[in-house]
Amino acid sequence: MSNVTKSVDVNVPIRTAYDQWTQFEEFPRFMEGVKSVTQTDDTHLHWLAEIGGVEKEWDAEIAEQLPDERIAWTSTSGARNAGVVTFHRLDDNTTRVTLQMDVDPEGIVENVGDFFGVLDGRVEGDMERFKQFIESRGVETGAWRGEVESPAAR
Repeated sequence: MSNVTKSVDVNVPIRTAYDQWTQFEEFPRFMEGVKSVTQTDDTHLHWLAEIGGVEKEWDAEIAEQLPDERIAWTSTSGARNAGVVTFHRLDDNTTRVTLQMDVDPEGIVENVGDFFGVLDGRVEGDMERFKQFIESRGVETGAWRGEVESPAAR
């Protein structure tokens, strides 16, 4: 498993940053290689992406979601990955968004790419594009304020 952690400070209130991140189907607008994300219910997502020139599909489950604080997920099929995105209020109009991911590269191309920091660079670019996307809009494209309790809290 490879681990990557990246943060970006966005010039929007915490609620705006969080609400935009809950709009998973908008991810292709700022995530490189992501072709589509389909939310099938409150806690399940289907991803389609191109990684290393190869199309990949996987399903993920949201394991925890606390408004304005965090969203954690784990894959349930396909490419193995898990992570958490957290939101930190810096002031009324600035939010630090931190993304931590564990990814299990598949095959020689992904493993070589991982060795050379491709994942690290891609995530950093995705975070910068998220910043540009939300700051240029100033408002979120939608919101889901529901809560998903972590399995430990259930």
